[in-house]
Amino acid sequence: MNTVNNKRRKESVEKIEKVFMELLQTKELKEITVSDICKLTGLNRSTFYANFLDVYDLAGKLKTKLEADFSSQFENDDPENENNGALKMFRHIKENQIFYKTYFKLGYAESNKILIYDERLADKYFDNKYIGYHIEFFRNGLNAIIKMWLENGCKESPEVMAGIIKAEYSGRKIE
Repeated sequence: MNTVNNKRRKESVEKIEKVFMELLQTKELKEITVSDICKLTGLNRSTFYANFLDVYDLAGKLKTKLEADFSSQFENDDPENENNGALKMFRHIKENQIFYKTYFKLGYAESNKILIYDERLADKYFDNKYIGYHIEFFRNGLNAIIKMWLENGCKESPEVMAGIIKAEYSGRKIE
């Protein structure tokens, strides 16, 4: 394989993704065209279509990429350190704000695939009673907190945000 072309293709895809995410901050998905992306990247339409079917395919591939990147952050986690996951998550979000803003803007957070739920902690704090309700409450609450933090420019540190989650999560047994 020609590594020069692979490098060029990777750079082109990264340019397209970056411009697409920037456009999504001011436009709705249905308003973004391939022409808009090509104009802003300086790339030909053929380059776009060599990598994506349309803007919806681009959005889907970007979602998959973000979810894989997010999941990889937790591959070697220490299950005994219950603070580690939230802190890693908030650090990753702060470092990749435009990705997460894009993720929420596209409505992908409703699927909750990106948020990891620790059932071991649920057992510890809640004896796994009414677990379905708890998971739904936790995921939706966490999504809301992350959206608010992003909208405020991630002013609080990841450590503060992880502390907020820990305070909300711990010590509440259901009678």
